[in-house]
Amino acid sequence: MFAKRYRFLIAFLLFIAGIINYMDRAALGVAAPFVKQDLNLSPSELGVIFSTFFFGYALFAFVGGQLADRYGPRSVYSWAAASWSVLCMLTGAVTGFAQMFVVRALFGFAEGPMNSTTNRTLTTWFPREETARTIGFTFSGQTVGSAIAAPVVGLLAIQYGWRVAFVAIGAVGLLWVVAWRLLMTDRPQDNPRVGPEEIALIERSRAVTHLAPSDHARSLKEYLFLPSTLSLGLGMFAVNYTLYIFLSWLPSYLTDALHMPVQQMALVASIPWACGFVGYVGGGIVADHLYKRMDDKLAARKLTTIVPLAIAGLALIAVNAAPNAAVAVSLIALSVLMLTSSVQSCWATIHELVPEARVGGVSGFIHLLSNISGIIGPTATGLAVQYLGGYASAFVIAALIAAAGVVAMAIFVRRPRLPESSAPLTTAKAV
Repeated sequence: MFAKRYRFLIAFLLFIAGIINYMDRAALGVAAPFVKQDLNLSPSELGVIFSTFFFGYALFAFVGGQLADRYGPRSVYSWAAASWSVLCMLTGAVTGFAQMFVVRALFGFAEGPMNSTTNRTLTTWFPREETARTIGFTFSGQTVGSAIAAPVVGLLAIQYGWRVAFVAIGAVGLLWVVAWRLLMTDRPQDNPRVGPEEIALIERSRAVTHLAPSDHARSLKEYLFLPSTLSLGLGMFAVNYTLYIFLSWLPSYLTDALHMPVQQMALVASIPWACGFVGYVGGGIVADHLYKRMDDKLAARKLTTIVPLAIAGLALIAVNAAPNAAVAVSLIALSVLMLTSSVQSCWATIHELVPEARVGGVSGFIHLLSNISGIIGPTATGLAVQYLGGYASAFVIAALIAAAGVVAMAIFVRRPRLPESSAPLTTAKAV
C-alpha cells in the first residue's frame, strides 16, 4: 500500500506536527485567565507577551525556509520541533512577566520554520495538481490543534494547574520528533519505502512549469522583491492578522465580552477552529478542482485565495452587530472557515510563481511578512480592548486589513512576463 502512496504518510506526519505546534502555541491564550491572575498581568502586558512570540517567529519563518532549501526539511523540522517542545514545557516554570517574555520570544524562534519547511517538503513530495488539497490537509492540523487546545489545556489547567498543562503538551512534541526521524527523508528517491511508480508520478508532474528558463536563474533576492511576492505577503498578512488575534484573544473575548464561564469557554472556543479544519480541507479540494478545470492556473489559485478572504472580512464586520452570543460565535466561525480556505491557496500560489529550488526561501519570506501581523495584532487588540472601547474596534481594523489584502493580490499577483513566443515549458526538475 505505502509503496505507491507513501507521500500520504508524510502528509499525515505534517498534519500531526500542525496539531502539536498550534496546541502548544494556543495554550497560552487558553490559559490566559489563569496566567494573568497568577502572574498579575494587565491586558496590555498580556498583549505584549502574545506579540513577543511573533518577533522570533517571523524572523525564523524566513530563516527556516532558507535552511530547509539548503539542509533539507528533515533536519530543520527535527531541531525546530524538539526546541519548541522543550520551551513549551519551560513555560510552566515561569514566575513573572520578564521570564514569560524571554521564554515566549525563544518559543517563537523555534516554531518559526514550521510552515515554510512544510511547504518546501510538499514541493518535493507531492505532484503539482495535489498541492492545494495537501496543503489544506497538512495545515488543517493547525486548526485541530487550536480546537483541542481549549478543552485539553483548559481542563488540565482547571484540574491540575496551568503549569502542568504546558509540561504535558510539550512532551507530546518530543514523541513526534522520534517518528519524523524514523520515517522521513528529504526526497522520495532516498526513501526505501517509496516505490518507483510514486517517484515517477511526482517527478513527471513537477517537471511541468510555466516559468521561463531565465526564471530558474534568478537569485533569491530578486524573487523576494517581485510585486507578486510582496502582494502575497500582504494577503497572507491579512489572513494571519485575524487568525492570530483569535488564537490569542478568543478565549478572553468569550469570557470578558460574552460573559461565558471558563468551563463553557473551553468548549465553545473550539467551534471556530473546527470550522477552520473544514476550511483547510474543503478549501483545498475546491482549489485543486478549479486548478484542474481552469486553463489559467494562476487565476485559479488567486480566485480561491481572494474570494474567501473578502467573505471573512465581511463576517468580522457583522460580528459587531450580532444580537447574541450564538450569532457572534457563528460569525467568528464563518470568518475562520473562510480564512483557512484562503490561506492554503495562498501557499499553493507560490508553487505557480517560483521554481522548486527557491520555494523554501520565498515561502519563508512571505511567511515572515505575514507574521508581522502576529507582532502587531495581539498588542493592537490588547490596546483596543483597554483604550478604544473593546473588541468591536479590533474587529473593524481586522476587516480593513482583509480588504487591503484582497486588493493587493487581485492587482499585483501576476505571473512573470514571458517572451511572446514562450509557452508553458517542460524543464528538468530543479535540484
